[in-house]
Amino acid sequence: TLHDMDTTLSMTNSSRFQVSEFILMGLPGIHEWQHWLSLPLTLLYILALGANILILITIQHEPSLHQPMYQLLGVLAIVDIGLATTIMPKILAILWFDAKAISLPECFAQIYAIHSFMGMESGIFLCMAVDRYVAISYPLQYPAIVTEAFVIKATLSMVLRNGLLTIPVPVLAAQRHYCSRNEIDHCLCSNLGVTSLACDDITINRFYQLALVWVMVGSDMGLVFASYALIIRSVLRLNSAEATSKALSTCSSHLILILFFYTAVIVVSVTQLAGRKVPVIPALFNVLHNVMPPAFNPMVYALRTQELRVGSQKVLGLGANVSRK
Repeated sequence: TLHDMDTTLSMTNSSRFQVSEFILMGLPGIHEWQHWLSLPLTLLYILALGANILILITIQHEPSLHQPMYQLLGVLAIVDIGLATTIMPKILAILWFDAKAISLPECFAQIYAIHSFMGMESGIFLCMAVDRYVAISYPLQYPAIVTEAFVIKATLSMVLRNGLLTIPVPVLAAQRHYCSRNEIDHCLCSNLGVTSLACDDITINRFYQLALVWVMVGSDMGLVFASYALIIRSVLRLNSAEATSKALSTCSSHLILILFFYTAVIVVSVTQLAGRKVPVIPALFNVLHNVMPPAFNPMVYALRTQELRVGSQKVLGLGANVSRK
């Protein structure tokens, strides 16, 4: 321990000492058996990639799916692939190969990507809610309002919004001084997990993250639920039972996903604040929150949207026919 005291003293003396890498410890409290989680997580990741790629191919393949509603689904599929790929390969490397070290730039890049993709997912849900609102409340004007140009503009504005507003998160994290501790009790680089290792004040980091999440996700959430309230009001005014059920079935799949996504955001935020006693719960939630929506979004849509279901069966059928030839 004298040696430890010496190193501590030398670190204090050279207070500009900066750690060269972080160590991702994996899921806190279950290090001994966390490798058993690698199988379900791998399956979830493969499912997320496969299902989203299938949706993209189906939308590309089927001329009847070249409509704004499905193009937005295509954008959501790309965001989902990005979100899952940002975190899963590293988590699996930790669980399988014990590759726990991560360089500082890689870690800050991961923080940036997770925040950007999460914001984009939320933004695309908002675009989809607006699309459904216009389709159901103003069916005659819908083709003129929601055009391909609308989808491109909406997508670009979401990419810009999240791409730019997220920049301060990793920049502020990189400006902190990491002088002694470098073990992150998690399997991904979360902003609060990383900055809590800093030796200097992190108030601004915590403040910016909270402001970002609540302003961006909070405003999206408010507008999404407002859109659905208006949609439900319009649907209840429809005279034909058939039109009502069709409108409700389209919107219910959206609502399932949106409720799941925003509930998860709130649960992750709350457990991170309260998760001092059982740290594995917020950590596991955080992982699942990044990989469950990408795996389940395409399934909910493909199962509940007839055109997509038929289209994806055709694409898979084509694959079967080609292999027979």
